[in-house]
Amino acid sequence: MPRRRQREGHGIDVNPRNGRELRDRPAADGSGSDPPRAQPAGPSCVITCWLKLLIRNLTRNAVLATRADVADTSRKRRTGLLKHESLPQGEGLWIVPCEAIHTIGMKFPIDVLFLSRTRKVLKVKERMPPGRVALCVWAHSVLELPAGTVAATGTTVGDQLEFEKVA
Repeated sequence: MPRRRQREGHGIDVNPRNGRELRDRPAADGSGSDPPRAQPAGPSCVITCWLKLLIRNLTRNAVLATRADVADTSRKRRTGLLKHESLPQGEGLWIVPCEAIHTIGMKFPIDVLFLSRTRKVLKVKERMPPGRVALCVWAHSVLELPAGTVAATGTTVGDQLEFEKVA
């Protein structure tokens, strides 16, 4: 079993292999005598229960998205934006975990930001047209935004992003 470590500044135990939150579960026999073991957080995980995200570029003091969705399950990551006809300004999709994306079958171009675990921008692909593939092997997650958002906000490699849940 991987060692536990605490997420910086949050007091949350995290699996160092995949970055998932861990929680203790009771002993198998219900007696409570076994030492607590950790398991990945389920549907109650912090990311899953967020409805939308407000995403800010702290370096440029700009808002990238006011209503970004989260694709944090295998099913949501596979579907991504493929079923969308367009991506209006202010919306986006944060795919976590993710190192590569494609726009095969999409009907519109998008801006793509590859992010580290600390949400620092590692790579930028502006106005990525349909039918393309992009990857960054060092990325932990990907933020897909409407085409033109990166240019409008001046977002570049090295910028620090902040994610905030909104109702």
